[in-house]
Amino acid sequence: MDVIRKDARKKKTIRRTVMVVVLLAAVSGATFAVSRLKPAVPSVDLSTQWPGTVKRGEMLRDVRGLGTLVPEDTMLIPATTDGRVQRILVYPGTPVTANTVVMILTSQELETATLDAEYNLKAAQADYENLKVTLEKTKIDLQATAAQVGADYNTAKLEADRDADLAKQGLSAALDAKISAVKAQELGERYKLEQQRLEINASAEEAQLAAQKVKVDQLQAEYNLKKSQLDQLNVKAGFDGVLQQLPTPVEVGQKVTAGTPLGKVAQRSKLKAELKIAETQVKDVAIGQPATIDTRNGLIQGHVSRIDPSVLNGTVTVDVRLEGPLPEAARPDLSVDGTIQLEKLNNVLFVERPVFGQQDASVQIFKIDPDGKFANKVKVTFGKAAVNTIEIKDGLQVGDKVILSDMSNYDSYDRIRLN
Repeated sequence: MDVIRKDARKKKTIRRTVMVVVLLAAVSGATFAVSRLKPAVPSVDLSTQWPGTVKRGEMLRDVRGLGTLVPEDTMLIPATTDGRVQRILVYPGTPVTANTVVMILTSQELETATLDAEYNLKAAQADYENLKVTLEKTKIDLQATAAQVGADYNTAKLEADRDADLAKQGLSAALDAKISAVKAQELGERYKLEQQRLEINASAEEAQLAAQKVKVDQLQAEYNLKKSQLDQLNVKAGFDGVLQQLPTPVEVGQKVTAGTPLGKVAQRSKLKAELKIAETQVKDVAIGQPATIDTRNGLIQGHVSRIDPSVLNGTVTVDVRLEGPLPEAARPDLSVDGTIQLEKLNNVLFVERPVFGQQDASVQIFKIDPDGKFANKVKVTFGKAAVNTIEIKDGLQVGDKVILSDMSNYDSYDRIRLN
């Protein structure tokens, strides 16, 4: 016979509740324990990283910038008058001398103006020669008249002296002597006037010739100008060097106006480097500092000769004057890489510059353990920076090995395993 158990269902419910509570407590405890565990140490292949060793000694502090070679001396070839391009004889890259004809222009208006100026000049020169002849004839006529009056004066003076002597001796009337004296006096006054006329005529002759000569000189200058402009239709380089460029709009048949650039000549043997230095790095650059220019086909030494006061697109233009012979490949507009030496730091602690290493900044980098199996994150304070190296103020010692490559993927770890 079955016996009915009292409170069986209630005990079963209690037992199940206790089991659930215990299970929940166990899960919570496990979760808490897991959350307190440190993350597993990640593994990094050292062969894919960029390690560096801390050193002590002399550190060259420098800055680097890209740039181009440009001529120190250039000359623009302008059109001196309006014209039309008839022929282009020389193209960019061709060596030229000062008398090399680069292109030929034509101008019918200028040719006509030059011819008119030539005829005007010849007419003025003929007028000048005709005036000289006319004035010379007038001078001779005046001289002849003065000479005749002078002769008459001398004759009258002799007659007056003769009549005066005869009158004293009573051989002639006194009235005749007075008449002869008056005649001689009159001719004497006339002779003085003729002499004055000669002097005045000489001054007038000189003034007339000078006025005509000014007109001739004026027309001569006008003709020379037109002739010079006509000659300059044969456009010459005007400078020994290399024709660097021809303006794009200029082509055969193109009409150009006075002042239009027709080309640019540069001296290939005298080049300088124009480097673009970041504005954050140019503050320590000074004129006279040594620099090295890499042309990808040889190195050229030089020194800073100019620093542009303006900033363009975050960079400052620094000119480097080159010293010594240039490589054969050196030519205007050649892309170069320049390094400017700012200063030498003696007996300093330094390392190769890490990816995110900035001057006077504090960063955390991984220092490799002596056994090379692990690397621990340490705080490092940097000092002055160069292109490839950076000074260490605190955090590392001589001989320490560190990872210089980008380790931003491991920012959440203080320790990594090296394979």
